[in-house]
Amino acid sequence: MSIANDSVFSHIVQAPEDPILGVTVAYNKDQSPVKLNLGVGAYRTEEGKPLVLNVVRKAERLLVDDNSRVKEYLPITGLADFNKLSAKLIFGANSPAISENRVATVQCLSGTGSLKVGASFLGRHYHEKIIYIPLPTWGNHPKVFTIAGLSVKSYRYYNPSTRGLDFQGLLEDLGNAPNGAIVLLHACAHNPTGVDPTPHQWDQIRQLMRSKALLPFFDSAYQGFASGSLDADADAVRKFVADGGECLAAQSYAKNMGLYGERVGALSIVCKSADVAARVESQLKLVIRPMYSSPPIHGASIVATILKNEEMYREWTVELKAMADRIILMRQQLFYALKDKGTPGDWSHIVKQIGMFTFTGLNSKQVEFMAKEYHIYMTSDGRISMAGLSSKTVPHLTDAIHAAVSNVA
Repeated sequence: MSIANDSVFSHIVQAPEDPILGVTVAYNKDQSPVKLNLGVGAYRTEEGKPLVLNVVRKAERLLVDDNSRVKEYLPITGLADFNKLSAKLIFGANSPAISENRVATVQCLSGTGSLKVGASFLGRHYHEKIIYIPLPTWGNHPKVFTIAGLSVKSYRYYNPSTRGLDFQGLLEDLGNAPNGAIVLLHACAHNPTGVDPTPHQWDQIRQLMRSKALLPFFDSAYQGFASGSLDADADAVRKFVADGGECLAAQSYAKNMGLYGERVGALSIVCKSADVAARVESQLKLVIRPMYSSPPIHGASIVATILKNEEMYREWTVELKAMADRIILMRQQLFYALKDKGTPGDWSHIVKQIGMFTFTGLNSKQVEFMAKEYHIYMTSDGRISMAGLSSKTVPHLTDAIHAAVSNVA
C-alpha cells in the first residue's frame, strides 16, 4: 500500500458519542412534531426557547458602547474585578477568608475548566492523589480528575429505593476514606439526582471531613439557580469556609447568568494564610499558562459589570429567581399530573428534589420506550431537565411516563 493513500491515523477507532450530548443528536434526527428534548442541561423558556437575560443584554450594550475598551490579552489569572466579585458571590461579602487575603481566585473556562485547573493543581501539589466523587455524579467529573492523574473513588450518595440521599452510606464511605483524601461535593442542586443534604446533614458531613482532614472540592454550577437565593445556595460552601479550614470551589456562570457559550467560570482555593494563598496563585498560573495561556475577556466583563452595579445586580437576582421559580413550577405540575392520572408509584421525589434536574427513577428500557413511542429524549439513567419542560408539554410527558411504567418493567 502506498504511503500517499495510507493515513498515519488509520488505527484510530471511532469514539463513542458522549452519553449526554448524544441525546441531543438523537433528538435532532427525529422528525416528529411532538418531539421533546429533556436531556439538555440548559434553561428554556415556557416556549422552549433559549433565554438571554435582559440584564445580560444591558451589560453587553454598556461594554460595546465603551470606546475605551480594547481586546488586549487578560493576565493569566483573568479579569481582576471578576475574580474578586466571584469570590464574594460564593463566600459572602463579609467572609474573613476574603478580608484576610486567604483566597486565591483565577478566572477559568466555565465550570469544567475550573474543575480541570483545580484537578491539575492538586495532581501536581497535593500529597494525596485520591478523590472521592458521589455516586452518581455528572459524567464529566471522573474524566476530568482521571486525566489530571488522580485516582477516582466513589462514595454512596443516591438511594434508588427512596429516591433520596443515602446519608448513612455517605458517612460510612467518607469515614472509611484515607485521611487527607479529596472529596468532590456538589454545592447545591446535585447533578444528576437533584438530591441535596439538609443543613443539619451538611454540618455532619463537614465535621466528619474536618476530623479526617479530607479536602473539600466544591462544584458550584447552580448558585441561585436552585432555590432562587444566591445566599441559600452557597450555604454549604460557606460552612466549610467559616470553620477556618481549606477548600476549593469551582464556579460557573453558565446557568445562573445564562452565559453557556461564553464559558465564564472561576476557581477559588481557600488557604490558611495570605502567604500560602499567594504561593498557590503563583502555581495556578503555571497550570494555566501551557493550558490556554489566558481566559477570554467578554463573558467575564459581562459578569463583572452586573456584579459591581447595585441596580443591575438586583435586576439579575429578580431574573434569576424567575428562572428558578419556573423550574419549581414545572416540578409541581408534573407531580400533580402524574398523581391525577393515577400513574403507578410514588412521585413525590419530583417535588422534593431541587434544581435543573430530576432523577425520575425510570430505567433504561423505559427511557428507550419513551423515545421510540413518544419521541421524548433523556439520558438512559432517567435524568430529565425540568428546564426543558413547559406547561404545554407536561401532559405529553405524563402520558409517556404513565405508559412506560405501566407497560415496561
